[in-house]
Amino acid sequence: NQKKTSPAAPNQNKLASPPSNQNKTAAGFWQQADDDGFVGGWFFFIERNGLYEGRLVRMFKKPGAPQYSDVCQKCEGDQKDAPMLGLTIVKGMRRDGRKYDEGSILDPRDGTIYHAQMELSSDGKELSVRGYLGIPLLGQTQVWNRLPDDAMAPEDIPPESLSPGATS
Repeated sequence: NQKKTSPAAPNQNKLASPPSNQNKTAAGFWQQADDDGFVGGWFFFIERNGLYEGRLVRMFKKPGAPQYSDVCQKCEGDQKDAPMLGLTIVKGMRRDGRKYDEGSILDPRDGTIYHAQMELSSDGKELSVRGYLGIPLLGQTQVWNRLPDDAMAPEDIPPESLSPGATS
């Protein structure tokens, strides 16, 4: 009467699949939420000419909040009156490992442009985004969560938006 043994379980110490290359940079989709956990928007980051930038690709209205504008009325230059969807909010971020700096972040509510820093978590699933005036100590940080690569179909990603009269 031999005892049957079940096949050995797969080695659970190994990762199910190797982490994608995408998790090693800020490139990809990110979900921004406020301090109350309300998701305000999704951002799509790309690398362009060695710098990272993120544009708003989806917006969510907070229940009971005033209606947001479809255009950036308070923005200046080539973003004045540009559609909010597709608006590049984070610009010029220079990567050094998991840290990004020397960039800027736009608050489209009032048109203010802040200095910006970002840091990618070691697992690539969180992006700490800090906007500040003057010195980094005087700023605010939000932690954004990575969304899957297929969060939006490529054809649904809004193109970069500029002012109605701006030329790209």
